[in-house]
Amino acid sequence: MNQTKEFDLHDIVEMKKAHPCGENRWKIIRLGADIRIKCMGCEHSVLLPRREFTRKMKKTLIKASE
Repeated sequence: MNQTKEFDLHDIVEMKKAHPCGENRWKIIRLGADIRIKCMGCEHSVLLPRREFTRKMKKTLIKASE
């Protein structure tokens, strides 16, 4: 079974590995072929290819639409 992970712009997601600053929550700030996420701790942003992002993402913590 293929489990699809649901995420959208401005959602807060948890990644499998924590950022070096110690934070594990990231905000999605750009969607497209590449996904840009910003660390909620130190505000550092990272650009990941969509395929790599979906592999490294653990779960959505807070949906932006709520």
